[in-house]
Amino acid sequence: MVDFCFQWVFFFFFFFNPHPRTLLHFLFRQSGREREEERERNIDVKGTHRVVATRTTNQGRGQTATKSSKREWKPLEDRSCTDIPWLLLFILFCIGMGFICGFSVATGAAARLVSGYDSYGNICGQKNAKLESIPNSGMDHTQRKYVFFLDPCNLDLINRKIKSEALCVAACPRQELKTLSDVQKFAEKNGSELCRYNLKPSEYTSSKASLCPKLPVPASAPIPFFHRCAPVNISCYAKFAEALITFVSDNSVLHRLISGVMTSKEIILGLCLLSLVLSMILMVIIRYISRVLVWIVTILVILGSLGGTGVLWWLYAKQRKSPKETVIPEQLQIAEDNLRALLIYAISATVFTVILFLIMLFMRKRVALTIALFHVAGKVFIHLPLLVFQPFWTFFALVLFWVYWIMTLLFLGTAGSAVKNEQGFVEFRVSGPLQYMWWYHVVGLIWISEFILACQQMTVAGAVVTYYFTRDKRNLPFTPILASVNRLIRYHLGTVAKGSFIITLVKIPRMILMYMHSQLKGKENACARCVLKSCICCLWCLEKCLNYLNQNAYTATAINSTNFCTSAKDAFVILVENALRVAAINTVGDFMLFLGKVLIVCCTGLAGIMLLNYQQDYTVWVLPLIIVCLFAFLVAHCFLSIYEMVVDVLFLCFAIDTKYNDGSPGREFYMDKVLMEFVENSRKALKEAGKGGAADARELKPMASGASSA
Repeated sequence: MVDFCFQWVFFFFFFFNPHPRTLLHFLFRQSGREREEERERNIDVKGTHRVVATRTTNQGRGQTATKSSKREWKPLEDRSCTDIPWLLLFILFCIGMGFICGFSVATGAAARLVSGYDSYGNICGQKNAKLESIPNSGMDHTQRKYVFFLDPCNLDLINRKIKSEALCVAACPRQELKTLSDVQKFAEKNGSELCRYNLKPSEYTSSKASLCPKLPVPASAPIPFFHRCAPVNISCYAKFAEALITFVSDNSVLHRLISGVMTSKEIILGLCLLSLVLSMILMVIIRYISRVLVWIVTILVILGSLGGTGVLWWLYAKQRKSPKETVIPEQLQIAEDNLRALLIYAISATVFTVILFLIMLFMRKRVALTIALFHVAGKVFIHLPLLVFQPFWTFFALVLFWVYWIMTLLFLGTAGSAVKNEQGFVEFRVSGPLQYMWWYHVVGLIWISEFILACQQMTVAGAVVTYYFTRDKRNLPFTPILASVNRLIRYHLGTVAKGSFIITLVKIPRMILMYMHSQLKGKENACARCVLKSCICCLWCLEKCLNYLNQNAYTATAINSTNFCTSAKDAFVILVENALRVAAINTVGDFMLFLGKVLIVCCTGLAGIMLLNYQQDYTVWVLPLIIVCLFAFLVAHCFLSIYEMVVDVLFLCFAIDTKYNDGSPGREFYMDKVLMEFVENSRKALKEAGKGGAADARELKPMASGASSA
């Protein structure tokens, strides 16, 4: 296996390394390292035989030599490439994704997507070739550059398309056309004929109304870069939402909700920007107040939740006491809906505040190790300030990939050969084995997205490991983040590809089951519904567990440069040995970070309540506030998840440090003095409780000279 991996490494470096001398240095360094490891193994084996021979006379020395034959953790030593076959598999998969994109572009999909095409297969804005047995095909649409739908609001949600005939026109109607006479005048004035091609503007009569657009023709404007006439009025969007949201029985309420979003779009954008700024400020503050962060966040969350709840009850009381005699009868029902909406908001906020307060009351004593890790994590951010910007790079990479994926998906939607549908119009469909490219493309969305997220985890783990296992912090690399990225690209992309593929294998069945559940909703029996939901829940739990194990496996790879399976096994053993500590950190630590997210959401939501207060129609608050709060939580999660990763990596390093070192000369701790104090206090507590032996009671030795507590 080593020879196989070595051949692939030689092949990769030979073709892609521009510096042959570096290549030779790499090869000889790897060979020398293998010879050294082989000598160490031989020495260990010989030492083990000697121990077996003398075990009856010196049992203690035999146990020590037996332990030395096991592989120990060796942080920050020479690297080696890991999981190369998985990297090659991932590269081949990405080549397949590129083939799909190239195929969709080569079959003319790019022109049909950007310029648009009518219901007869003609691409707008150019001359077209005649299609066999297709009437009205092969027309010259050089002057007709926009796609116009005769009934743009007739949406087919199942097949994800507009059930309307499409024509190429010279201009979109900017104003509403109420009668056929208006359509005729528009055609004569602008040269844009909105009825079928075989009709002249003089023939736009009531007898030919079925061949013309549905009246009234809504005002529309061309979509930038895609040359489609889209209605300007939100009525079509409201109908689309009504088809999606089946639990809303009162369509007038839904129209008001959507209109509230449209009229409050400036406020929504401002509040989303506010949540981004608050997240950045919280990340900066964490660096300096990490020791008291838990208590500060706790107090602020209590005050924020109490403040939001109080404001909502105040608005409810104010609205209830307002005189109803001044309200006109037509607005009385709306006023009652507003009062009921405010009451629901206030009760929900009160219940949330009470539950939050009770949870914080029960967990207040389990914060000792968490506070120590938070304090060290704050020092990590001081020494590695570029960690704060990791969410930006990851989000930027994800957005670039998602844009590429969506564009390719749109290309696939217009790729293939022209066929007639049941209405006699032209559709482009891919036939044969190529029709399954959709599934390949969907798998690529999940795998590559998980790969990008895993690269972030490996980068953060590598930088934090470098910080932890460097005794003198003055000897840290100039940019540990870039050094970690360099190690990731040179050695560990295969490990990241394998870990992300495992998550993909779990996520795809869960998504399929969720799709089946949505399609069979209301049709399956109670037993089938229960089994389906149980399977979805189990797969979700498995995915979360694998995500946590993967993150620790990446940390083990960053330390030992071992492959994914070995790293996952080693990390799992360490976590099992420290199960109680893991439980405490994952409950208290994650809950504290969750409180930070809640703090940002509460501040953003409170600002939204104050800004939206001028809209007395309180019913329309719900959708803008939900959008803003969801975005605020997403932004806060992206930033604080970096802090959560740092704490998890620090804990694994701390567990390894306490397992293989005891503070004695030659086995000094790498950990920060804050963590040393925690370990010492824990030993003293065990000793006082009578649970610790002589080994547990010994004093900790300081780190080697040059260790920094900064």
